[in-house]
Amino acid sequence: MQVGIITVSDRASQGVYDDLGGPALREAAEGYGWSVSAEAIVPDELMRIQDAIRSFSAQGCGLILTTGGTGVAERDVTPEAIRAIMRVEIPGFGELMRMKSLALTPNAILSRCLAAIVDRSLVIALPGKPLGAVDCLGFVLGAIPHTVKLAQRVPTSC
Repeated sequence: MQVGIITVSDRASQGVYDDLGGPALREAAEGYGWSVSAEAIVPDELMRIQDAIRSFSAQGCGLILTTGGTGVAERDVTPEAIRAIMRVEIPGFGELMRMKSLALTPNAILSRCLAAIVDRSLVIALPGKPLGAVDCLGFVLGAIPHTVKLAQRVPTSC
């Protein structure tokens, strides 16, 4: 599976601090046997997030993971960016990520993680904290291969 990883962070995109979320997701994705073929760090801006997603989808990434911008701070706009360009949202992903995360931290209730189909890609918006992003990816791991096939319009048995 071809994967694109987008870190959404004003400060990381400006070089104020090192991106830790993207590398953590890369390590997890490669551990699952996936090929990371595209990576970007973008600021918390709707158009920059959308352009990166669309670019990665056009490059053939069946799975696009974003990390950051899913909280409730003023600049957290990743869910809005995705919803503006999605074909369909898949609520179960976000629901499961929040439910499982609540066992780890009470702040999980603030998370606006989600999954959606954009063009021919499954896009999963994950938390900005590296451990949270990797944990949440693991929580939904079982549904990803089938969902990517559906996003890419590959015939399935269901």
